[in-house]
Amino acid sequence: MQTIADSSVHSRRTILLVEDEPFVREATCGLLKSAGFSVLPAADAVEALGLFEQCSQPIDLVITDMVLPGRTGQQLGEDLRQRAPQLKILVTSGYSVDGYDTEDPVTHIHFLAKPYSRRSLIEKLEKILAPQHAAIQAS
Repeated sequence: MQTIADSSVHSRRTILLVEDEPFVREATCGLLKSAGFSVLPAADAVEALGLFEQCSQPIDLVITDMVLPGRTGQQLGEDLRQRAPQLKILVTSGYSVDGYDTEDPVTHIHFLAKPYSRRSLIEKLEKILAPQHAAIQAS
């Protein structure tokens, strides 16, 4: 069986990307697709919740901006975690966010500061999605 380090395994991973800035959403979507991920882009929390409910394949991870119209990324994460308690959430922000560690194995909520490079984003995703990371979280 392949591991997350294998580039071809990314295509088996589905990411729900929630970003209200069109340029950032399109650029990040392209970056994720070029790395082999399947991406569902959403412009806000309402669209993201709709995509999550309608998606026929499992969503492995949600990347959400902290600041969204109408709801915060944290609120969206809480809404989604009510539907799927083990769902992994990566919150991104260009602002300083108090109370967010870069990795919380208990809540499955992770943080990545903007701007981020392609490399730092992919490395963060691989770490979050790695099988051993899930095993650590389960213990």
